[in-house]
Amino acid sequence: MSYKENRAKSFAVIILSYLLAAAVGVAVFLLTADYSFVFRVFIADVAATVLIFLIGTLLGNASVYDPYWSVAPIIIASATCLFRGTLRPEALPLLGAIWFWGVRLTANWAYTFSGLHRQDWRYDLLKDKSNAWFPLVNFLGIHLFPTLIVFSVMVPALVYLEAPAIHTLTIPALLVCYAAAALQMVSDFQMHRFRKSADRSEIIRTGLWENSRHPNYLGEILMWWGVYLVMLSVLPQYIYLAIGPLANTLMFLFISIPMAEKRLAAGKSGFDRYCEETRILLPIPRRKKTG
Repeated sequence: MSYKENRAKSFAVIILSYLLAAAVGVAVFLLTADYSFVFRVFIADVAATVLIFLIGTLLGNASVYDPYWSVAPIIIASATCLFRGTLRPEALPLLGAIWFWGVRLTANWAYTFSGLHRQDWRYDLLKDKSNAWFPLVNFLGIHLFPTLIVFSVMVPALVYLEAPAIHTLTIPALLVCYAAAALQMVSDFQMHRFRKSADRSEIIRTGLWENSRHPNYLGEILMWWGVYLVMLSVLPQYIYLAIGPLANTLMFLFISIPMAEKRLAAGKSGFDRYCEETRILLPIPRRKKTG
């Protein structure tokens, strides 16, 4: 058995890779002291992404990047508070929401991680379609594009955490964040439980999945709109930063969800009826067909 098929050794490789990426990010941040804070964080984020891409390329597995989506926001938010000296009570509710979201999502990745001998089915699909162009697709599409999306949704958090405050509208905005993370947690738990007992050709039609085909994606979308609303409740002049959560929403609506639905249509029985009876995101009941 190679180290790639050994789950514990694969975990060790991932952890070491992310420690190196964090070190590179910190080094780049310190070397760009003449630039604005947000730009320095951005360049450090991209540098860390490049290192993860190079490691994944050496290992022949693009899924080395998979935890980046949930790990990077925790590091960025926490480092912002420490660097800016704003780790005070006003910052803790939003920082806690990002930690809750990130730790839970990382734990979900870890639960499903079997080793470095496999990579995400979407990456295999892109590799088959792009052939010789896959290294470019891998870097731009699988690594850099998600990093840009994650950074764009984190900008409102960075702006807020530089001068955190709690206003009247901040409370309901924070509740959106925590509710979104809880929605993802419950939907993922229900999916894991379903997969343990169901046939692979069956579609989950219970719990949150009864009225929404992608409640986990709904939680992801709502999380970052919640972060944006927290910032907006205190700093309404930055209304234009809605471009971050908007880009994230569009990515799920036009890339992530269509890819998932195409795969479901190919491997699940009764998919067309399922789509007719169940909404894509909003868990609003539809009348079920009889017969």
